[in-house]
Amino acid sequence: MKQIKAVVRPSKVDAVKNALVAIDVQGMTICDARGFGRQRGQVERYRGNEFRVDFIPKVQITTVVDDDRVEAVITAISEAARTGEIGDGKLFISSVDEVVRIRTGDRGVSAL
Repeated sequence: MKQIKAVVRPSKVDAVKNALVAIDVQGMTICDARGFGRQRGQVERYRGNEFRVDFIPKVQITTVVDDDRVEAVITAISEAARTGEIGDGKLFISSVDEVVRIRTGDRGVSAL
């Protein structure tokens, strides 16, 4: 099993969620986040004044899928979140050793 964390623009959350539902991803967790990448924040203008925004608002979407679904999930998220501009986000994929469903005690892929 793999855990996939996607950090995307807030405006792309619904598109990513719909893309994941369309390929039958069973569950996901969505959290608000703030951060920066290579651009180190950005300069904004408001009423003629410039100010620096160090932490850009993002959303982190986390899901866990079976190994054979990883590429489909990566493709779905990438296509739904892509604008072609700096700040589209990142995907982080890591291994998951075990999953336990608390309610039933199911383990492994059946707990997803």
